[in-house]
Amino acid sequence: MKPILRSLVLLSCAACGGAGVRSPVGAAPAPVNATGARAATAPAEAGPPAASEEDAEVPISPRNASWGSRTAPVTIVEFGDLECPFCARAEATLARVRETYGPQAVRIVWKNNPMPFHPNARPAAEAAAGVFTMAGSDAFWTFYSAALRAERPLGQAAYEQWAGLAGVADLASFRERLSRHEWAAVVESDAGDARSLGVFGTPTFFVNGVPLTGALPFPTFQALIEEQLRLAREKLAAGTPPDRLYAELVRDNRAKNAPEQDDDDDARDAKVVYDVPVGKSPTRGSPAALVTIVEFADYQCPFCVRAEPTLQAVRQEYGDKLRIVFKDMPLPFHDRAEPAAEAALEVRAEKGDSAFWAMHDALLSGPPDLGDAALVQLATGLGARGAAVKAAISGHVHRRLIEADADLAEDFEANGTPHFFINGRRLAGAQPKERFEAVIDEELKRAQELLATGVKPADLYDALVRDGKGPPPLEQKPLPAALPQHDPSRGPASAKVTVHEWSDFQCPFCKRAQPTIEQVLHEYGPRVRLVWHDLPLPMHPDAPIAARAAREALAQKGDHAFWLMHDAIFAHQQELDRGQLDGVARSIGLDAVRWAKALDGDAHADEVDADRRAADSIDITGTPAFVIVPAGSQSGYFIGGAQGFPRFRRVIERALAEAK
Repeated sequence: MKPILRSLVLLSCAACGGAGVRSPVGAAPAPVNATGARAATAPAEAGPPAASEEDAEVPISPRNASWGSRTAPVTIVEFGDLECPFCARAEATLARVRETYGPQAVRIVWKNNPMPFHPNARPAAEAAAGVFTMAGSDAFWTFYSAALRAERPLGQAAYEQWAGLAGVADLASFRERLSRHEWAAVVESDAGDARSLGVFGTPTFFVNGVPLTGALPFPTFQALIEEQLRLAREKLAAGTPPDRLYAELVRDNRAKNAPEQDDDDDARDAKVVYDVPVGKSPTRGSPAALVTIVEFADYQCPFCVRAEPTLQAVRQEYGDKLRIVFKDMPLPFHDRAEPAAEAALEVRAEKGDSAFWAMHDALLSGPPDLGDAALVQLATGLGARGAAVKAAISGHVHRRLIEADADLAEDFEANGTPHFFINGRRLAGAQPKERFEAVIDEELKRAQELLATGVKPADLYDALVRDGKGPPPLEQKPLPAALPQHDPSRGPASAKVTVHEWSDFQCPFCKRAQPTIEQVLHEYGPRVRLVWHDLPLPMHPDAPIAARAAREALAQKGDHAFWLMHDAIFAHQQELDRGQLDGVARSIGLDAVRWAKALDGDAHADEVDADRRAADSIDITGTPAFVIVPAGSQSGYFIGGAQGFPRFRRVIERALAEAK
């Protein structure tokens, strides 16, 4: 692989800590420059309309919010997610970029790339797109700032509040248009650009087309910006029109940094084959078909609906040479997708694949009614028992099958629906028929070549994907050799799985993780034990006193008092001060003299330091961080950051299976 800048990759959407710190995103209506003046999108320049940038290799649409001049010599396009903690952290770097260079030298463009494991990211993206449409770039940046600094979960009430603060005058219209998903197409267009550019995580930046991934520090951006300013000066001196400068620099940079054509390690190359199993999923077509398309889809997704006629057309064109495999991927922001999947799987369980596909076709034939009554009526029309369908929907009878498909989608970075693998080759989104045909025709040749070597038709698909890329292994970490033995815990010591959490009481992402941890403890009951370890980070000045407060509660009244203090601190994280802590101590009956001595001195420093040393010994530097350990093992599976319950469920299920 060529030594290119995109190798500067950090894990994105993971833990607080690491590269840079989370900036307190400003509350001003738009970012400010180094002089303190408002520096939103530069005023429109006189003269003829500027050339379109939608044909650039990293396209920019008039529907994308921007900061800075249209003719700035450096453009940073960010693919981001408003629920991603690393996008929030990256804002600190972008603020410094704005202050250092100003709007005449640097332009920043936002593109939405909501991650499927962030349930509120897509609704927030649609709301942000609506704010931009209704009130412009300044209003967008106000909304953006509010969303990234929000400590509570994103939601409809917050979107309306932030839209009003941003200057959207007609909130009733905003609410109504948002409910109709009027701006969903903007979000999907951005996400489609992300997929075509091989962007699978957030934040991802393109600096005049040169990719940088993750919440990287300012010096990394600075070095690249300075180089691009030099190249821009050369281009302008050679006669490049200012309104074509961006497109030409992107073209040159991407050509210079393009991977070698035979680079098999580049997972974003369209030629890469993935070893995606068919398993026991519903199939349509012969197992001996030359080409197998595995689709991950969501019955409530409008783009899955849009893709269905294309699939029907290629089925008709290729006939028995083609097999379709369906896998469920109900997205968390589509509240009726999972019930629809339950109903379809119940039809399959009772009446077989033929009835399943009839149900599937009905659900994806257009924007359907996905209410319980409509699903039951549709299923019973295909011969299923109404009571069983109702039970499947209400009781999540087929949840394990749906979760297994969703886990597989995560394994292969199928971030969004619809997502296809054609003989293992990725094709994402509601693509035109010609895109399918191009891949299918190539795969027909590859399949025929394999058959000519003696591979049996029934074994063809397995042979085609056997050497493909498999899912990455779950990250593991050893248990620290000097792990403190008396840290606070919840759950029985006999639990099959122990979740070790390193956390910081002032870290907003630790707070965000708490509902997920509560769900884990509720779902798994006595099978899972939680152990808390302190890791106050240096950028959080109130974290040490909060850690001492919780430790003192533990010392005086045991685990129960610790968890009461823990919950109270996170509930009032924004008002964390001595008075607040004193009030909690009184409410749980702590001895006032011992309490004051502990908080005014350095009580419990040894315990907190022991937790920090344990974290350091296994390279945990950010919070929240979790090591999930099967009983009888000296190592566990690592989860970094405030990730959702599905990620924890998956790892815990693995650990339960391995527990001794």
